[in-house]
Amino acid sequence: MRIWRLFPSYIFLSTALVCFGQQQGGDHVVRVPDGGQSGAMESIFVPPKAGAPFSLTLYTEWKRPIGNGGTITFTNERRIVRDSKGRIFQERAALAPKNTNLKSSVTTIQITDPAKHTWYNCVVAAKVCELYGYRLSTTDKFGPLRDGNLVYEGGSSQDEDLGVSSTLGVDTHGYRETRTVNPGVSGNDQPLVSVREFWYSPHLAFNLISIVDNPFSGHQVFTARDLNTAEPDAAMFEIPAGFAVADHRAEEK
Repeated sequence: MRIWRLFPSYIFLSTALVCFGQQQGGDHVVRVPDGGQSGAMESIFVPPKAGAPFSLTLYTEWKRPIGNGGTITFTNERRIVRDSKGRIFQERAALAPKNTNLKSSVTTIQITDPAKHTWYNCVVAAKVCELYGYRLSTTDKFGPLRDGNLVYEGGSSQDEDLGVSSTLGVDTHGYRETRTVNPGVSGNDQPLVSVREFWYSPHLAFNLISIVDNPFSGHQVFTARDLNTAEPDAAMFEIPAGFAVADHRAEEK
């Protein structure tokens, strides 16, 4: 599997967003967990799947624990659009404290084209689109991240099948994964338990609902809203008006 500059270094969000392949039947499955720990939440991964257009608004709510036993909650909303060619337009928006006068704002617009192998990262404040190479192997397939039931030195992982349901009128399959790190493995005096529940659409090839509970990062919920599976306007995948382009592809060779 080859992924060129899928996420630029300044918005790379910890190991929770690492893209990697798992060999399966001669093909690779691109598996990306949801979630992250930054002021600019990456959240769900949307692959460049052809033949499955959509547009939606993704709502994120992140409840973080604080030292006195309370929590602090951040939210944002951003648009994600994909056409039948697999081109993707998506906004990146800074998180803002919930129920305050501070509002989330779009910081970056990203446009990928798998046929042209182009990836534009357009910084709104600078009005500059950084252009990088973008490529996925032709053998890559997209699927939900599932570890299965495992017992290993230091902990365990349990995978539950939640069955089939409908989310926003689209068929989804639900899974819940529970990972446990035993006491003493990481200096912890109690078990560290992380739970991830998600509802994956085989047709769209990403999660429409994803819930992540982690003892370090807190409680994160990613929810698709206003889903429309009609073909989007082709103008969505053009460089925003007034933005300059800085081509970095030669630097990557």
